[in-house]
Amino acid sequence: MDLHRHPELLDRLAAAYALGSLRGGARRRFEALAREQAPVRAAALLWQSRLVSLNELQTPAQPAPAVWTRIDNLVRAERDRTAMDAARPDSPTLRGGWWRSLPLWRGASAAGALSAVVAVVTAVGLRDDLGSQISQLQAQLAATPQVRYVAVLNDEQFKAAMLVTFDPKQQRLTLQRLSGFQEAADKSLQLWALPPGGAPRSLGVLSNEPLLQLAAGERDVSGVSALAISLEPLGGVPSERGPTGPVLFKGALIQKML
Repeated sequence: MDLHRHPELLDRLAAAYALGSLRGGARRRFEALAREQAPVRAAALLWQSRLVSLNELQTPAQPAPAVWTRIDNLVRAERDRTAMDAARPDSPTLRGGWWRSLPLWRGASAAGALSAVVAVVTAVGLRDDLGSQISQLQAQLAATPQVRYVAVLNDEQFKAAMLVTFDPKQQRLTLQRLSGFQEAADKSLQLWALPPGGAPRSLGVLSNEPLLQLAAGERDVSGVSALAISLEPLGGVPSERGPTGPVLFKGALIQKML
């Protein structure tokens, strides 16, 4: 399977692999693909580096003061009890040495158990914090634009005048002016899709901003071979009429494979 042709699936699998939630046969298949395909290997390494950086940024978690107070009280109580037992003639400490004192070992066991609890609570807190940071990272990745189609529209002198990209995740076209062209106050630029063998379809009227976005769906650009921008009356013209003014910029619409 060519995972690099499915970037969203590849990203989810690489994240699951790095987190350890991808197990069994699925994990073995992913490792086999990573050995054969450089993009799969790169995605796995990228997610592993992200998790390493999160561990480095993790702040140490301190146990609550009440935990240390409880440990100190237990240790003091067992120490006093041991001293009182040692003062008695039949003390196990006098008969067999301090290493045979049952209260001492009980105190040590209690302190060890509390320390283990503190360690578990701290580990759980670290895990929860890491999970929260991973969720935030995934949300940031989900908000990152995904470019699937791109076009560079040129003028009559074949100079780049407009860069157009389409993000299927956000359902929008982004247009960036590359030249100093500025339409008159009573004119508007209008973007057109040019499907092969079909009539032009309007994709929207442009504002005079250097960077702007237009709402668009996958069906608006799928199967379109080229884009064009015409100069129209202020506010543009209906789509069914097609361009009525001169076509200023034009270029092929290319679908990215990665």
